Amino acid sequence: MNTETFYYDNKIVKQFAIATAMWGLVGMLVGLTIALQMVWPFLNFDIPQTTFGRLRPLHTNAIIFAFVGNGIFMGVYYSLQRLTKARMFSDFLSKIHFWGWQFIIVLAALSLVMGYTTGKEYAELEWPIDILITLVWVIFGVNMFGTLIKRRERHLYVAIWFFIGTWVTVAMLHIVNSIELPVSFTKSYSWYAGVQDALVQWWYGHNAVAFFLTTPYLGLMYYFIPKAANRPVYSYRLSIIHFWALIFIYIWAGPHHLLYTSLPDWAQSMGTVFSIMLIAPSWGGMINGLLTLRGAWDRVRESAVLKFMVVAITAYGMATFEGPMLSLKNVNAISHFTDWTIAHVHVGALGWNGFLTFGVLYWIIPRMWQTDLYSKKWANWHFWIGTLGILLYAIPMYWAGWMQSSMWNEFTPEGQLQYQFLETVQTMRPFYMARSLGGLLYLIGAIIMVVNLVKTAKQGVFLAQEKAEAAPLEKVRITGNEHWHRVIERRPLQMLVFALVLVAIGGVIEMIPTFLVKENIPTIAAVKPYTPLELEGRDIYIREGCYTCHSQMIRPFRSETARYGDYSKAGEFVYDHPFQWGSKRTGPDLAREGTGSLKRMDSWHYNHMMDPASISTGSIMPRYPWLFEDNIDFEEITNKMKAMQTLGVPYTDADIAAGADSARRQAVQITNGLMLEYMQNQLLTSDEGLQPGHEIIALIAYLQRLGRDAAPVQQ
Repeated sequence: MNTETFYYDNKIVKQFAIATAMWGLVGMLVGLTIALQMVWPFLNFDIPQTTFGRLRPLHTNAIIFAFVGNGIFMGVYYSLQRLTKARMFSDFLSKIHFWGWQFIIVLAALSLVMGYTTGKEYAELEWPIDILITLVWVIFGVNMFGTLIKRRERHLYVAIWFFIGTWVTVAMLHIVNSIELPVSFTKSYSWYAGVQDALVQWWYGHNAVAFFLTTPYLGLMYYFIPKAANRPVYSYRLSIIHFWALIFIYIWAGPHHLLYTSLPDWAQSMGTVFSIMLIAPSWGGMINGLLTLRGAWDRVRESAVLKFMVVAITAYGMATFEGPMLSLKNVNAISHFTDWTIAHVHVGALGWNGFLTFGVLYWIIPRMWQTDLYSKKWANWHFWIGTLGILLYAIPMYWAGWMQSSMWNEFTPEGQLQYQFLETVQTMRPFYMARSLGGLLYLIGAIIMVVNLVKTAKQGVFLAQEKAEAAPLEKVRITGNEHWHRVIERRPLQMLVFALVLVAIGGVIEMIPTFLVKENIPTIAAVKPYTPLELEGRDIYIREGCYTCHSQMIRPFRSETARYGDYSKAGEFVYDHPFQWGSKRTGPDLAREGTGSLKRMDSWHYNHMMDPASISTGSIMPRYPWLFEDNIDFEEITNKMKAMQTLGVPYTDADIAAGADSARRQAVQITNGLMLEYMQNQLLTSDEGLQPGHEIIALIAYLQRLGRDAAPVQQ
């Protein structure tokens, strides 16, 4: 049979490899910074761009989309060409993909630190960047499927199944969750509100973990583990079950992030059931990966690459067992809102994604530069330092999570809460210090790797165009003796359609009743839209990332209702675009901040935002001095109200026309009250520069509104 000569494009792999290493260091450094800020709050530096609330989403986006994202593309572009025996469909599309993705990362970093955020976890980027992500993702898909169509290998190897499933599902998740109404080039509101927004967000958030942090890396596992171990995949049939069961079941599990919230009980139960079912396919994949190494354990002891990969698969197994356990209501009642969740997430991020990425980098760089690794000793040092870093990170956070939950739920014999919330924050300090040390060790290990790989590249010669030969693909008649799955493997577009149908089923069944059945979200007559000034204050709250530390969701537990007030109802959030339920309580819940026994004077909020530690000794909350200097854009409030009206918030045209004047009147009223408190009781730290146009006034208006409709203040 005649063979064709062609060349693999290693240049695009090189570019994504460099970007992976570079953005990995950046993301880890930002992560270490925010970890240290929780030990020493002065590291927020009283600058808006460096506060925890703005750096935390920068860290998550940098790790997920910059580090892991580039790692995915590095692995896909390297493995796909070799699995299909074909060069990428278009060098031009490869270049557009690479530079487009890096441009998105830069825009994301700049916009997040500037406070341009949607306020939705893992989806904080504003609408122009969302559109760019969609375009670049489509370019990646065209390049990938173009390569599959012109391939010289008939059957699609298992890694490619996961790449296909990843592409189609991430596209679906991103588009559905990112439907938003622009107010300006840098501001938009989620199309969904309250309970519906929460369901869509965590359908996206959970499955972003599933289909961006998991399935593409499983594809890399199925390619690079056999290559590094020089062993075939343990079980072809198990890989079939692993793939189809995983992508079908995973999509249903999102509601387990919303247990004991205002989400309808049937949706919570559905999320729990499918989360438990996830153990089977997830561990099937882990077993398939580990048993691929059967008979190769001597090589594991000698190879740093295999050491990283073994720990990565083990971390995947741990995380995918713990996730279903956390979806059990009795376990979730303990873990949710605590640092246990932080530990769980980082076992996956540091162990699974990080270590597998390191292993792939150590494997491909020497091959593309046609040389040996500069220092195997350094690679082994990296492995042990990184492993110690993971342990020092995760174990204190697990301990801290248990301690937080125990302290939050502790009552005295007289039936009073044993601990104030601030006491639990102060108790966490040693654990946060240990976590920071673990993060530092992990970063040091990554730096060692980068130096090692740079020296490896310097001693070798880069092979940009790698020569290969293969016979052209010929049509063959399908016989009845073949395994049924072989038929699907020959048709990438059909596999795409099958995968899309499977992943869409769960989302459709969960969302349609929540959106269309009114009884799922009972309304509350007392709940009214925010006033214009409160709406502006809410946007400031979101801009500063307050949702990263504070929840607005009181669960129906004795300890929470005793501490915060009546539990939250679905009808309270019908005008919240986006919802603000939160996922971590570094600070107390704010759902009833403006009412009942929790209600504080305006001067308390004024002083607290100026210097939290002066009001709450031992607080780790940053200072926000710029809120006392920056002015409200009263005219922009009108545009925001128009957008809200389009989304169904019952502002009348008259309300919108008078919006700016209404906001000014309420701001003057709050300012006059603050001046009165200052003159009568000296409650303000200072009245110097106090102006009704400052952003702090709008934020106070919003905080004082929280909970007042659902639980009116007693006269």
